[in-house]
Order: sequence, then structure tokens, then C-alpha cells
Amino acid sequence: NGSGPVSALWTEINRCGQNGDFTRALKAVNKILHENKDDVTALRCKIVCLIQNGGFKEALNVMNTHTKSLTSDMIGFEKAYCEYRLNRVDHALKTIQGIPEQTDKLKELYGQVLYRLERYDECLAVYKDMIRNSQDDYEEERKTNLSAVLAAQSTWENTSAEDLGLPESSYELCYNAACCLIGQGQLSQAMQKLQKAEELCRKSLAEDSDVTEEDVEAELAIIHSQMAYVMQLQGRTEDALQLYNQVIKLKPSDVGLLAVTANNIITINKDQNVFDSKKKVKLTSAEGVEHKLAKKQLQAIEINKALLAMYTNQADQCNKMLASLQTQNPGHPRPVLIKVAQLCREKQHNKAIELLQRFSDQHPESASGIKLTMAQLYVTQGHVTKACDILKSIEEMKYKPGMISALVTMYTHEEDIDSAIDVFTQAIQYYQSEQPGSAIHLSLVREAANYKLKYGRKKEATSDLEQLWKQNKKDVHTLAQLISAYSLVDQDKAKALSKHLPSPDTMSFNVDVDELENSHGATYIRKKAAKVVGESQPKEQGPEGVKKKKKKKKGKLPKNYDPKSTPDPERWLPMRERSYYRGKKKGKKKEQVGRGTQGATSGACAELDASKSASSPPTSPRPGSGTGTATSNAVPPRQQKPAAAGATRKKAPQKKKKGGKGGW
Repeated sequence: NGSGPVSALWTEINRCGQNGDFTRALKAVNKILHENKDDVTALRCKIVCLIQNGGFKEALNVMNTHTKSLTSDMIGFEKAYCEYRLNRVDHALKTIQGIPEQTDKLKELYGQVLYRLERYDECLAVYKDMIRNSQDDYEEERKTNLSAVLAAQSTWENTSAEDLGLPESSYELCYNAACCLIGQGQLSQAMQKLQKAEELCRKSLAEDSDVTEEDVEAELAIIHSQMAYVMQLQGRTEDALQLYNQVIKLKPSDVGLLAVTANNIITINKDQNVFDSKKKVKLTSAEGVEHKLAKKQLQAIEINKALLAMYTNQADQCNKMLASLQTQNPGHPRPVLIKVAQLCREKQHNKAIELLQRFSDQHPESASGIKLTMAQLYVTQGHVTKACDILKSIEEMKYKPGMISALVTMYTHEEDIDSAIDVFTQAIQYYQSEQPGSAIHLSLVREAANYKLKYGRKKEATSDLEQLWKQNKKDVHTLAQLISAYSLVDQDKAKALSKHLPSPDTMSFNVDVDELENSHGATYIRKKAAKVVGESQPKEQGPEGVKKKKKKKKGKLPKNYDPKSTPDPERWLPMRERSYYRGKKKGKKKEQVGRGTQGATSGACAELDASKSASSPPTSPRPGSGTGTATSNAVPPRQQKPAAAGATRKKAPQKKKKGGKGGW
């Protein structure tokens, strides 16, 4: 008797499915399953309704609960799709590979899964096959996905993108083409593509009347962020920072876009504007970011977090992040270099060098960059010879011109000329066997010869100069250097070589020396001899004679000058130093303030003045008596000495109040 209600339920499910009302359809399906829990059709309808409503976990539970009724060929695609949406990408790949029949929709999902797993070569092959063998309305979407794969290859694998002749009819295709150009380093062309993508985006969204200006800006956010990235690579950091901040203010719903934009702002800030960086770093830790970005992007974000922790002196947090990074990718040198920088900030240079040495031994593929850092640390500590030994151990850089130049400079700084010459010798031997006669080979030979001549090793320089001269026997300069070197070592050889010098006739170029000296270019080169003081240089005198001498003016005499009187022989001395100087006469004052001891009164001064007591005659001491008052001025009066030049007078220090009111 239940056939009637069940039939009505199926009718409702069909109608709701066509209308897109999957919530009501799910209720009807549940009623059917309540009557018959193993109804395969109802179970499949329930799975579809749950997927349409975003209930991927519930749909997966239904599939796993009814494995006997629902075989993989029935619901294989739905299971793989749920796993993909739940970010269980590895499980989704296994599910797809276990399905016997590969339908078009399953291939589409397979391509998406491979893209998320960053297996770009396989993904490219899948999309090529689908575009070639399918004819439906989704061709442009497949081409967009194909261009995204090419962009990812160019960016993350540093491979040149294959030109598949994809059109740029949509802003997504144009944007992906710009990403390919960025990966290849063609920044100007990439910027032009991004500008074109912006125009196409505005045009396509302008056709929809329901789209607001905020919706347009939100859609353009990813293009603007990529434009800012190109500006940053071009060195236009101010413009890039302004555009990045505009994207952040829009608060786009894409957490991956927000994370990348915030990370790039942090890289511009570096060790400056740390407060802003600490705010931005929170955006890189949003939920779901790890599923939106590539592994290299996530790794770059984590490295920048560790650097920010180091700049903000959060050593423990920095070390935790670095330990996590090394666990995820043990061979990556960047975490080790940050750890070394942290140790150097803590003045633990020896420990830093030990860490670098250990890493270079364990990971020889990354040893070159690590050893360069070791050499830099040795140089900063003053161990230049140790730094040279480290640089010489880098095999792939040993004979590069830059490395040779650095080693020679460092050995010269240490006054180890023999080691510097050995560096030249080994490099010349290498290029003699690998690239004989090449420009770099001959350049090294010339530099070695010049170096040996500079430091007096003329005998050793002769072999290099001879090799250069044999390469080009018309090189007169090298021949002259060779003769000069042999002249102190082997004069017979020098004479023999001098025969190869060109004759004076062949070297004359009919140059008018006077004209050359008087030319405009020579006016600042030729200097006139300096005039000797006290000597007048002879000049050609005219027929009419000698130049008249100027008459000396008579000096002015003082107004009171008397020619009959004899001038004072001490008149050139200052008045104070003349023999007859007796000091300035001061006017007598009855009451002189400041005489005597501190606190004495003027009355006491008057009592002690002997000139006022006329009644008492002067007395003289008796013979043999040691007492009495001496009135003779035997000791000269004290004079205040003039202060030395530049000296300053200081006041006596005064007492200062220590505490509060009224207290000292």
C-alpha cells in the first residue's frame, strides 16, 4: 500500500531537482529511504542532493556506509569529487585511478586533481587530450585550465612555456598568459598583458547590469595584485606597495590572494615598519590558505614569517619555525641561512660556521651558496686566508672570473703574492685545456702578466707576455712590456726581441707638435712653471727702455714728534714690560671696601692706618732684637697674573636643593 506515497515522493524529487531545490528533494529522499534503506536509486539521489548543498562529508559517509549497495562504477565520480572538495587530493587520485570507465567528467576532475598535486606534465597531457577529443560548450573553460597549467610550469618549474596558440579572448586567458611571461622574466610584456586583462574584465562585467562597481573591483583584485608584483620585480616598490594596500582594503574573499598580497607587503617592509608587518602576517595564516597556494608559495610565506620573528627579536619562535621548515624540506638552504643569521645576531659566529659546514657536508648539491656564506663570515672575523680556502673548495665556481678576482684581491690584502699568482696559474691552465685562445683565457693571461710586473716578478711575467705576443705579433704594447721584463732578466733576449719593434719612420704620424700643444684639448694639460719668490723673470724690453720704478711713500710721523729729542729705545715693547713701568696710579679712597679679612669693618681699617697717628714717631729695632714692626716694603706687592690664552674663569660651585620645599 506504500506504492502510492513513494510514487508521489519520486515525482516531488524530480520536480525539485529540475527547480534546483535540493533541500526539499533531500527530505523526500529521506522519506523513501526510511521505507527502504537499501534503495540504490534513493541513495544515489541523496548523495547528489548532499553534494549540491555542500554536504561533502555527509555524502562521503553515505557512500562509505553502503559500500555493498553502491559500487565504485556507480558512484566513483561522486566519491572522488567529495574527496577533492574536502582537500583529500591523494585519496581522490586513488579513487579516480580505481574507476574502470574514464568518462569526460572524470577526466575533467582528474586534470584538477593533478593540478593540485603539482604534477603539471601529466595535467597538461590530460587537458590536451580533452580539447582534442571533445566537442561541447566547455572548450573555453578547458583552454583556460590549460593556460593555467602552462603558467604554473613557467613560474614554479622554470621551464619555457609551450606555445599552443591559445587565444586571449577572455580576461582569464589573458591573465594566465601574463603569468607565463612573468615566469620567463619578460616583465614589460607581462604588464601589457595584465592591462589588457583588466580592460577585458571591465568590458565583460559591464554587460551584466546586476554587477556593482564593488563587484568589479573585487574581480580585478587578483589582476591588480599581479600588477603590483611586476612593479615590485621592476624595483618600483612605492607603486607596488600602494597597489597591494588597495587590494588588502577590498578584503577579497579569496584567502589565497590575501595571503600572497600580505606576504609581498612584508617583503617590501623587510626590517622596517615591523608593526605593519606583524598585522599583515596574520592574513597569511588564515584558514584554508594551505589548500589555495602552491608548495613554493607556502614555503616562501613560512620563511618570511621566520625572518620577521628574527627581526622582532623573537628567537624562540624563529627557531621553532626554522625547525619545522627543515623537517618539511631538509635540503633547502634558506632555513639554515636564517638560523646562521640568528646566531650571528647573538654573536655566536663559531657556532654559525659549524652549522654551515655540517649542512654543506650533508647536502653537497646546495654547498656552493653555503660556502660563500662561510667565507663571508670568515672575512668579517678577519680570517681572510680561511675564507680563501673555503672559496677555492667550491668546484663549480673555482675558475669563474669573479672568483679569481676575489681570491687575488684577498691574497693581495694578506700580502701573499705567491698564492695570488698560483690562483692565476691554475685558472690559466684550466682555460688552456678547456677553452684555449678564448677571450677569457687571453684576458686572464694579460691580467696575470700585469700583476706579476706590478709586484716585481718580471721573470715569471715573461712567459705570460710571450704567450700573448705570439697570439698577436702586431701588439706593440705587449712587445714593449716583454722587452722591459727581459731587460732585467736576459738582456740578450731583450735585444733579440727589440728587433721586432717598428722603426721610428713607421711610427711617425706627421703630427705637428706645436699645433698639438696649442690645441684646445692641450690647454689644461700643459702647466706653466711656478714663479720663484724674490726673482723677477726677464722680459723682452722694448727699444725705448726700462720700466719705471714706483716711488715709496714716506711714512707718517706722530703729531708730537720732536726731531731733536732721542727716541725711547723701549718704545717697541708693551708698556707693562718696560723697565720704568710702575703700574697704574689709583686714587686714594678713605673707605676702601674689600680690604682685609672677610667680615672686617671699615673702622678697623682706619685704626690700622699708621699715617693717621702723627704723635708716635717711627721707631727702629734695637741691635740684636728680632722683634719690631717692619715698615719697609721689602717684598714687592702681589700682582694678579694675566690668564693664559684660551683659559676660562669658573665660578665656585653653589649648593643645590636636594629635596622638597625648605630642605637642603
